[in-house]
Amino acid sequence: MPPADPGRTIDATTLDADERTLVDRVEARRDDLVALACQLIGFDTTSRSSPDEPAREEAALQSALAARLRAHGAEIDLWEPDPQDVAGHPLSVEAIGFEGRPQLAARLPGAGGGGRSLLLNGHIDVVPARREDGWEHDPFDPQVTDGAISGRGACDMKGGIAAMVLAAEVLAEAGGLRGDLIVCTNTDEESSGVGGLACARHGVGADFAIVTEPSSLEVWPACRGTVYCTIEVPGRAGHAEQEHPHWRDGGAVNAVDKGRFLLDGADRLRREWRTRLDLRHPLLDPPDIVATRFVADAGWHVTIPDRATIDLSVLILPQQADARGWTSDAQDEVEGFLRRWCQTDSWLAEHPPSFRWHTEVNPSETPVDAPSVQALLGANAALGLPVELGGLGSWYDGATFALEAGSPALMYGPRSIDRAHTVGEAVPIDDLVACAKGIAVAAWRLCR
Repeated sequence: MPPADPGRTIDATTLDADERTLVDRVEARRDDLVALACQLIGFDTTSRSSPDEPAREEAALQSALAARLRAHGAEIDLWEPDPQDVAGHPLSVEAIGFEGRPQLAARLPGAGGGGRSLLLNGHIDVVPARREDGWEHDPFDPQVTDGAISGRGACDMKGGIAAMVLAAEVLAEAGGLRGDLIVCTNTDEESSGVGGLACARHGVGADFAIVTEPSSLEVWPACRGTVYCTIEVPGRAGHAEQEHPHWRDGGAVNAVDKGRFLLDGADRLRREWRTRLDLRHPLLDPPDIVATRFVADAGWHVTIPDRATIDLSVLILPQQADARGWTSDAQDEVEGFLRRWCQTDSWLAEHPPSFRWHTEVNPSETPVDAPSVQALLGANAALGLPVELGGLGSWYDGATFALEAGSPALMYGPRSIDRAHTVGEAVPIDDLVACAKGIAVAAWRLCR
């Protein structure tokens, strides 16, 4: 397949002869795609719950992918990051290490001459799964039934990885791309995001990025960011079965009541955010403030608790990000509002709550007129796949590559996100094949 004439006009809603050949080659390798997805699911790569948890089969999976892509002409970089590579970053975790958890970047070099490069990315870690949770089979023993593959990670996101790897192989076999194609698989997305960060800081990036998280094969170029806040609300202990005088006269103060008062303030700000015209986004759910934990335990059932702990999850839109792309402005707004709210309560005005912000991920947005977005929309239109744009209510590694590596990212993957992390997680085989076709056509148009 010779390089395309740079001046030719392409009808985005149809396939030319070269693109039809790519699609046919993907279809011919349907069984290979199923086998690859099953192979990946078979590796137990359960995400770590703490920094010191030992590695599982991450190295074996990455080595298998590296060997496969090397056979298709890829230049392989398989490495265990130094903890210092990610130190001091919001996504980093104290005492994190990567022993036994290598990252993989496989570069399929283009012919040069100004072609745009494309990064295909996916995370190999999966959330925990056990047979006794209700699975009909061992979650790491994939089953192929009724046109679908079931197993932990089938949807999130080893199915997507299999699709992007097969698409990359078909493109490598075809030749003709001027731009580089980089296939990157990383660890630690489910636990923290530190794996994608390590890759970006290692120099992995491209002109554009596609992350094959499950999006129902829609093109999702935006995601919300999140930051958590732990709030300590003080009270004053006392006997729960006695009447008490006003607190200024020495009476008890129930931290549950004061915690509920603070949450009333959080609800008020939440309602304001969700009705503000400047906080609407065409592709994303509104910003949100969600209470995820409320604990007030005096240690004895007839004692009024003297302290309550509340966790808030604050989800923000790209337009709420600070100048660095992170959540500090939203933190200041939420904390400032709640401190002012607490000033209207006599006890909390003199005994203010404390705020600790932590666990931050950044929002992200790639313009809908970006070449990568348009290439995928055109590929989907030509293939009879969804042409809707959408967005992710949470976060994904694409946001890291966009901010840290300057690679505008989007989500495009098989199956629906609502099937991620579920018992009996599965992905339709037709979705895998369609995803591989969409990526192959979009990369062909983007990187020539």
